[in-house]
Amino acid sequence: MKRNIYAGKRQSGGLRLDVFTDDELDQIHAATLEVLWKTGIFVEDEEAVEVFDGGGAIVDPKTKIVKIPPHVLEDAISSAPEILVLAGRNQKNDMVLERNRVGFTNFGEAIKVVDAHTGELREPTKADVADCAVLIDYLDHIDVCERPMGAHEVLQSVAALHNAEALLSNTTKHIFLGPQSGPLAKRVVEMVAAVVGGKDKVRDRSVLTFLTCPVSPLKLVRDCCEIIMEAARSGMAVGVLSQALAGGTSTVTIGGTLVTHNAEVLSGLVLNQLTRKGSPFIYCSSTCSLDLRYGTAVVGNPETALISAAIAQMARYYLLPSWVAGG
Repeated sequence: MKRNIYAGKRQSGGLRLDVFTDDELDQIHAATLEVLWKTGIFVEDEEAVEVFDGGGAIVDPKTKIVKIPPHVLEDAISSAPEILVLAGRNQKNDMVLERNRVGFTNFGEAIKVVDAHTGELREPTKADVADCAVLIDYLDHIDVCERPMGAHEVLQSVAALHNAEALLSNTTKHIFLGPQSGPLAKRVVEMVAAVVGGKDKVRDRSVLTFLTCPVSPLKLVRDCCEIIMEAARSGMAVGVLSQALAGGTSTVTIGGTLVTHNAEVLSGLVLNQLTRKGSPFIYCSSTCSLDLRYGTAVVGNPETALISAAIAQMARYYLLPSWVAGG
């Protein structure tokens, strides 16, 4: 089992970047409570609406706007585990996610690859996914494997299953994968169960974590809801990854963007914990800023670096494991 080095730990030496003070984090949290309680979040999936309704949220069945009372949110935050063990197919690759320990993954998702043999720029295939998984498995400094690309030659309605097979068969490290929908998530759970020795083992030793994204601003769409609930029922962890766009789908300021991001991720946390209390959950982000001149998402500028640092700080504030995209 790997326990990586500390980063940002308060000590006599070293460097720590705190974008916000403790008081400012309190203000962002208070603003998030207000957004979720007064404005609410759109929830597309009917079953998810019922889960929110049964858990104490205020639901408008016509508009599908769900308003989450502060006490419901606070209870969900307190019930999610602070420490997670990301199991690998090989136990030596197990990784511990806990406060201030930092690990690394590859980035995803490449929409083009350069063929290693011909130099051709082309769309990726299932064989490319498998080859990348082998490479990731070999590299010591990469702790877990995120789906690096997708299999573009297969039927896209079931592409998640092909991607899961390629990854599960070719890396012994923990895997992060977006399963596309609830029905496909159930199939991926069955694949994981086959790897770990049965569905009864998935809760204790899942080798895969689901990733899913709300739609900014403030929408939990159907697929997102299905994946969050299926993860909770199966015992697998889920990372809810907001992609709020500062200056586009959220305010141009870092603080305002963090409120939107926070509301989207925490609404997913509430749904996850109302489905099964104590479910493993990861506070995730691929939030960045918008280039207002060209209308493009910018992932390598200083503003996005500050947003990412602030989001990691916010996750520590809630005592939740975090996953933050790099530039």
